[in-house]
Amino acid sequence: MQTLTTCPSKCNYYVLPHLGFELDFYCYIEATSRRRKKLCPDFSVSQSRRTIGYPRLKFDPLLKPKKLDIGYLAPLAWALEDQATDNTSSTDNSSVNGESESINCLNLDEARDGTYEQEMHGGMNSEEDGGVENETKIDVRALALSLQAAKTVEDMEEILKDKGDLPLQVYSTIIRGFGKDKKMDSALILMNFLKRKKIETNGSFSPNLFIYNSLLGAVKQSEQFAEMETIMNEMAQEGITPNVVTYNTLMAIYLEKGEGDKALSILEEIHQKGFTPSAVSYSQALLAYRRMEDGFGALNFFIEFREKYSRGEIGKADDGEDWQTEFVKLENFTIRVCYQVMRRWLVSNDNLSNNVLKLLGDMDNAGIPPGRAELERLVWACTRIDHYTVVKELYGRIRMRYSEISLSVCNHVIWLMGKAKKWWAALEIYEDLLDKGPKPNNMSYELIMSHFNILLSAAKKRGIWRWGVRLLNKMEDKGLKPGSKEWNAVLVACSKASETTAAVQIFKRMVENGEKPTVISYGALLSALEKGKLYDDALRVWDHMVKVGVEPNAYAYTIMASIYTALGNFQRVDAIISEMITLGIELTVVTYNAIISGCARNGMSSEAYEWFHRMKVQNISPNEITYEMLIEALAKDEKPRLAFELYVRAYNEGLNLSSKAYDAVMESSQTYGATIDVSLLGPRPPDKKKKVQIRKTLNEFYDLADVSKKSVPFDRKEIFHSQTEEGSQ
Repeated sequence: MQTLTTCPSKCNYYVLPHLGFELDFYCYIEATSRRRKKLCPDFSVSQSRRTIGYPRLKFDPLLKPKKLDIGYLAPLAWALEDQATDNTSSTDNSSVNGESESINCLNLDEARDGTYEQEMHGGMNSEEDGGVENETKIDVRALALSLQAAKTVEDMEEILKDKGDLPLQVYSTIIRGFGKDKKMDSALILMNFLKRKKIETNGSFSPNLFIYNSLLGAVKQSEQFAEMETIMNEMAQEGITPNVVTYNTLMAIYLEKGEGDKALSILEEIHQKGFTPSAVSYSQALLAYRRMEDGFGALNFFIEFREKYSRGEIGKADDGEDWQTEFVKLENFTIRVCYQVMRRWLVSNDNLSNNVLKLLGDMDNAGIPPGRAELERLVWACTRIDHYTVVKELYGRIRMRYSEISLSVCNHVIWLMGKAKKWWAALEIYEDLLDKGPKPNNMSYELIMSHFNILLSAAKKRGIWRWGVRLLNKMEDKGLKPGSKEWNAVLVACSKASETTAAVQIFKRMVENGEKPTVISYGALLSALEKGKLYDDALRVWDHMVKVGVEPNAYAYTIMASIYTALGNFQRVDAIISEMITLGIELTVVTYNAIISGCARNGMSSEAYEWFHRMKVQNISPNEITYEMLIEALAKDEKPRLAFELYVRAYNEGLNLSSKAYDAVMESSQTYGATIDVSLLGPRPPDKKKKVQIRKTLNEFYDLADVSKKSVPFDRKEIFHSQTEEGSQ
């Protein structure tokens, strides 16, 4: 442990240098053996801005003392006492996500007068006594280290017997140092030594309030809280009345114990005892609300304090506080406490978003809103889906009240919007970056592109081609270059919706924007052309695809097989099947279903039945779609008996055919006079639900994308977005 070293300077002054336990000052003391002269201090006080600081007392060594009184140590003693309170009551070393909770709110008074000095030092008065001055040197650091080894009061007496009469400030410094090093046993032994010395000197030398406050500070530092009650009882027995410093230390102890409510009760006791709370007292109370995570309590406490301050009930001129400065510090501390509580609410497992929003509103009403830094840190604390409303509010506040905002914060908001499936809101944040700044970076681009892809995928899945087109247009408007993935999503949506014209135009725009079409692009376009029965255009697209070296996949081959089936060119259908086998592309039921469906739609039931047998030869099992399409084709082509046999086979294979196939068999048998055993068909299947209407699907998309349902109606001119923009320029 590094303790206090007292050594004489060239001017016969003791020098008290910087202490390891955070005592930061120099003071000059002239030592004599018989007579002590008072040194008039010329000192200044400075404190840390971030943490409740320790006073730096600078005494002018050029002032030659005329008389000496032990009371000249009062400024030093008072500074040490206030520092002990600072350490124990106003500095909180715990943190939330690595951020300090401390605040600087304690100012030092001017040096106290002789009356105060006598009270602090037990009434030891100076005496004018001529004599020879003998220099003495006390190495307090070494003394403290040696005292640590003492196990009993007798051991300490042995160590101190040759040290003479040491000032009480030396003992208090050592006690506080013991507390800092968590040597509470040594502090208590030293206290017992002082009590024994009181008996030996008939009370002329005894522990005073300063010593007891230091001992309480050691209790707080060493976390030996069980000793607090014993010490307070001893003070009462000795007739030592606690002061504000004592109560502030008690508040700090309760805070360390996690008993914020008891710390607040001490503040009430300060008022009841007739004392004037210091700025430290109020900061301790705010810290208690912070520990209890009661942001509303902290805010209401400050509002009440502010009202009393404005009425002049707090901040009297004779209390030694610079209340104008302390008021500002307490206001800032209140903002910080509320911010930290809101942050704790956000990182808790419970959904306390409504509490955060309410406290933000209450702080606005109180006229002490959090600053940009606090708002941005709160944004970072929002990580869950249920934080969406909070992060939206925080982002809006920053944009409205400040000219700048961190890009990383904007990116975090975009990310959280996407996580909460509020992709359209995320796009609006990106628009703000483009319009208001800061300039988006690669992270912004990647985040917003991922959101676009999610929306485009939803549009593709639901066949909502209009919103797919609108999303592409918005991307281009905002300087985002759609890739093949984005273009393909819209092409597939157009294909699913049988929007042939839209698919052709989107394909053209894709090429014009320098994006090379993939096999998915060609497949979607071929499907749209096939559904629009634009077979010649589809054949030209196929030839172009092969010419540019895009290798067809199973889906593209299937579309072409369906097209050639519709054209009745079964030779080309056979060639496609052979080519697929040669290239190692697996034949599936999907390809055969496309051929059989093409035959059924074009009244070629015999060809459909032939391909049904060919798929059986290829060991490809037909599914419900295969049977239903074939049964309907045979029933329409006056082949009710064959349709009946296929239905019975499917039923026996455990396939669940639709009621439409069942009705087709029954109607065909009755129409064409076929005799069938209806019992073999089984019960009539229930009617399948009708296909979801496009309007319902569109409403689902509105909800998914968080878009207003009153948005501008789609204009088909939006399909030609690129040409329209170029023509207008």
